[in-house]
Amino acid sequence: MGLIIPPYRIYILSKYLKTKKQTIKILDIGCGSNSPSITKKAFPTAHYTGVDIDKNYNNSLQDIQMIDSFIQMDLNHFDSTLIPNNEYDLIIMSHIIEHLTDGDKIIQQLLPKLKIGGFFYIEFPSEKSVSFPSMPGTLNFFDDDTHCRIYSITEICNLFLKQAHPQTQCPEFKIIKVGTVRQWINIFLLPLKALVHFIKFKHCKGGIFWDLYGFAHFVIAQKIPPSKSTLSPINQ
Repeated sequence: MGLIIPPYRIYILSKYLKTKKQTIKILDIGCGSNSPSITKKAFPTAHYTGVDIDKNYNNSLQDIQMIDSFIQMDLNHFDSTLIPNNEYDLIIMSHIIEHLTDGDKIIQQLLPKLKIGGFFYIEFPSEKSVSFPSMPGTLNFFDDDTHCRIYSITEICNLFLKQAHPQTQCPEFKIIKVGTVRQWINIFLLPLKALVHFIKFKHCKGGIFWDLYGFAHFVIAQKIPPSKSTLSPINQ
């Protein structure tokens, strides 16, 4: 049995959503790749809503059973009216925006869906990934031909900061944490993972090198009540 290490988003979000006994509502935009099971294992009492074009995308039967509510939607034709406002404690958008030409507009349409105090977690390939070595399974941004847009941390942060309107009663967002997705245990176990990949696939998949290279960046923002703060966008 292999060692299963939860993804970085679970590690970091657990720090901000400390009360796991309390039922929280999670909205997962692009809920494939076993995300339902991964998320519900970390937050077992959460109500989990998945949004995707199909429940079955890289999901097992167990994953599908973990989905409490499902909204079927092609994210390239995003319809915000299908998602209620002021409903969720956490929105997850992990490795989705790079596949969308209008990902920035979708993020802005998702912001009203959070409750006051709710968190938005977004993860995406770093700008530097365009210069990484090319490998099967994606290490260079262009290894995945479904990638269509490169986003920067500055650009993503500004999408949240532009929601602050001190002269109105609109809710605001503050940036809680930004950085590079890197779990040192994955780097420590890299030789073992490489050996397993060679035995299983006859080559290494790029994903095992993500933490070593710093392939992905993340931003965590929190929705807060209106205040007299004077937030301004980060300079490009």
